[in-house]
Amino acid sequence: MTDSASEEGKRAAIAGRTRWARCAVLGVVFALVIGVYAWSANSGLLELCSSSAENTYYNLLVQGFRAGQLNLKTAVPPGLAQLADPYDPTAGNPYRWNYGHPLHDLSYYKGKLYFYFGVTPALALFWPYRALTSHYLLHKDAVVIFFSAGFLAGAGLLLSLWRRFFPDVSFWIIVPCVIALGLANFTPAVLGRCDVYEVAISCGYAMTMLALAGIWCACHDSRRRWRWLAAASLAYGLAVGARPSLLFGAIILLAPVVLAWREKRPVWPSLMAATIPIMLIGLGLMFYNALRFDNPLDFGHHYQLSSTRQDTLKQFSPRYLWFNVRVGLLEPARWSGHFPYAHDIVAPSLPMGAAVPEHPFGALANIPLIWLALAAPLAWRSRSPEALSTLRWFIGAVALLFGICALTIGLYFLMCLRYEVEFAHTLVLLAVIGILGLERALAGQPAWRRAARCGWGLLLAFSVAFNLLASFDLQAEFHNNLGYILIQKHSVDDAITEFQSALRMNPDLARAHLNLGGALLRKGELDEAISHFRQALQIDPRNAKAHGNLGNALLQKGNAAEAIVHFQQALQIEPADQATQNNLAWLLATYPEASLRNGKKAVELAEQANHLTGGGNPVVLRTLAAAYAEVGRYSEAVETAQRGWQLAGAQTNTELAGKLQLEMKLFQAGSPFHNPAPTP
Repeated sequence: MTDSASEEGKRAAIAGRTRWARCAVLGVVFALVIGVYAWSANSGLLELCSSSAENTYYNLLVQGFRAGQLNLKTAVPPGLAQLADPYDPTAGNPYRWNYGHPLHDLSYYKGKLYFYFGVTPALALFWPYRALTSHYLLHKDAVVIFFSAGFLAGAGLLLSLWRRFFPDVSFWIIVPCVIALGLANFTPAVLGRCDVYEVAISCGYAMTMLALAGIWCACHDSRRRWRWLAAASLAYGLAVGARPSLLFGAIILLAPVVLAWREKRPVWPSLMAATIPIMLIGLGLMFYNALRFDNPLDFGHHYQLSSTRQDTLKQFSPRYLWFNVRVGLLEPARWSGHFPYAHDIVAPSLPMGAAVPEHPFGALANIPLIWLALAAPLAWRSRSPEALSTLRWFIGAVALLFGICALTIGLYFLMCLRYEVEFAHTLVLLAVIGILGLERALAGQPAWRRAARCGWGLLLAFSVAFNLLASFDLQAEFHNNLGYILIQKHSVDDAITEFQSALRMNPDLARAHLNLGGALLRKGELDEAISHFRQALQIDPRNAKAHGNLGNALLQKGNAAEAIVHFQQALQIEPADQATQNNLAWLLATYPEASLRNGKKAVELAEQANHLTGGGNPVVLRTLAAAYAEVGRYSEAVETAQRGWQLAGAQTNTELAGKLQLEMKLFQAGSPFHNPAPTP
């Protein structure tokens, strides 16, 4: 009796130590993954443009709520309110990217600024954080919190699956599976640029994983099914509040309801639990929209202050589907021999109406681990009827969620890496279930099981390595964006350092070459600037801004003939580029060498530039006056120069006003203006 009790005590002690050891290992893994998240996270351009955390979008929304209003607590710039068409991308550009208080992608309606991004993050995190700490939370920190919450929910779901249906699978198989859930679903790459968009997406991800955990518990815990299902419905409703595009995936909440019906259990409690919480949240969102935009189904997309008109854009169409399938699932990354090795895909031709994709990677091509999702049906092999039914319905719900999310995004006019998270995390979950199924199916065949472990281990290693390497592309973009902000603050030397850091991380980042060239041009380092503009064009030959800037640099260098070629190429790519129109018109109207002047073309270009700027830019008016003088239209030249002089004076630009005054005298005397500075 004593020996038996002693043996039981030893076994209990060993079991206790094993549990503690496993908890310690999992704790290290959790800390490692979340540490990678925190290390990878950088602010996006909108957050960098904001003067402080207080002025970031979600915090402005919270300030509005606290003040009893639904619009953001920020003033509308008077100039924006006075525009005839505030949604015109060109006219609104100075206000959208105003340093300190950017307005890009906000919704402007009836004289107020609103938020079309999901409201859930504001209610679930930003407002409570402000109330508890009296501080404001940065967007990048919120993204880390939401992605961490989603990862922990997914890991808890996996551990529950393992304990209930795969207890014979080694704990050491679970450890890499947990790592896969955290680091093989595009999350590390997305964290490289955390802005308002990533806040909404990471929140949707966290709430979706909590909903899946609730559905899982509802599937196997028939006694408390309605409670778990109500929690899942609440979580999924909050996910829709963060990302309305997730709405159609709510059908997965019916999986436990159908399971209850098949088990001949009462269906109504489960059905009400599955539908009432999400319906209440949906009604709340509709009421919220009606109060803001006078339409319960309008989230504000049509009123965006964006780089493209959203009111005329066809956002969803079947014609985008095949293109998005290619770039979101099939296209491999470009590999190079220099760090970080993995670079953006070469995108196929855009379908009509589609936008240029933002850093997409084909999930099937670059995260090969997810092919193991095909092995997920092995999870229910040789199961009891009860276990078979539970696993089938849950795995079916996860697969259905993947299909719906992928289809919704596939029909959208823009494919982004951040959007891919919405379907990649379900694929990775199915893949790790497939690994568990393989382990169980090959339990009696050690040789085959070892071979399978080597295979999926390599797939996992490649998938995680790719995610980490891909994150460096966005890390490089962060340094590029920071340099751009420093330029706005006139810290040119610091900006050059940031652009150089970006190029060390990704030598193929055309924007960094372009921006570094621009910064060097400001310092008068023409040869180096020209070199970087040329490198930008080698990477992206259709970069209109690179052609325009190279033209400016060549003109300052005295190479007017080649400058004209690049100005013309810039306008072929982007005909409405006002800056290039103005610069080329100035060259054609005022260049000392007569063979390069073309007064008629200069007038045409300057008039177009003046039209695009609404006649309110004194620099453009100066160019137009010089062009009129070149073709002998001196009275119009004098009148135009006078308008430019008055505008320059009103803007306290005394240097420009002085130049216009001198040139006006020339035009009054019937003389054109030649021998100019390189640019107006």
